[in-house]
Amino acid sequence: MDINIGLAGWGDHDDLYPSGTKSANRLNVYASHFPVVEVDSTFYAIQSRERFAAWVDNTPNSLRFVVKAYQGMTGHQRGAAAANADQEAMAEAFRHMLEPAIAAGRLTAALFQYPPWFDCTSKNVAELRAMKRRMEGIPSALEFRHQSWFESGMRERTLGFMQEEGWIHSICDEPQAGIGSIPTVLQATDDKLSIVRFHGRNASNWNNGGGPNWREVRYLYRYSEEELEEWTEKMAQLQEQSKEIAVIFNNNSGGDAAANAKQFMTMLGLKRPDGRDPLETPPPGPEQLELF
Repeated sequence: MDINIGLAGWGDHDDLYPSGTKSANRLNVYASHFPVVEVDSTFYAIQSRERFAAWVDNTPNSLRFVVKAYQGMTGHQRGAAAANADQEAMAEAFRHMLEPAIAAGRLTAALFQYPPWFDCTSKNVAELRAMKRRMEGIPSALEFRHQSWFESGMRERTLGFMQEEGWIHSICDEPQAGIGSIPTVLQATDDKLSIVRFHGRNASNWNNGGGPNWREVRYLYRYSEEELEEWTEKMAQLQEQSKEIAVIFNNNSGGDAAANAKQFMTMLGLKRPDGRDPLETPPPGPEQLELF
């Protein structure tokens, strides 16, 4: 049973990188700290196959990728952009982008996170079926943001649907802040993989997704040791259901994700990919003498 812990994105976690680390080398340094990374830039634009190939080729084989689906594929775009969207073409471009990671055996899953207004309706169930068909052969995880999928007796039906369709469950730790948030549902829908994403518990700012400074406040949260300790027991439950659990810390509005991820790795007795203890500080480089 494997538990692999990582972060959402790699560009913003400044405390991971020695001073002067070039942006092009950050992912390689990241890979010495964590065995999995969530690629978030793909939500904003489908990247070129060449760019994704560079991410794969310039990092060690120990690093695997959870890749967030493009926003046009998950209904985050609305208005004219959504009306004119060619879902088949977007899916084909997304699949093409993933080919280098697939060929290298380093794709953990494509992550389809649907928006808070994507509620439990027959129309949306049909859309999920269509998307799963477009992603045939690619491990695909599903994350909801609307409570209706898990309330009023729908929980078991939703989980059953995901299992039948082959969706991997992306389980959330997030604020309980109304209809646009979901409970933590500790139920795997795939015996090979489950994903757990830690979004923080900042309830007062959770529904500020459209605000001018939402990136600075929505995921502003530092998990306490007690809160993470609760999850060691939950991990044990999930390990009985899935062979692998990929854990992504997304609570990075205040730069807390990396520290919480390393703290959780320590609690679970996990090592970094480079063999170090998660909280170990690497030795400083050679001192530069001041000659002038």
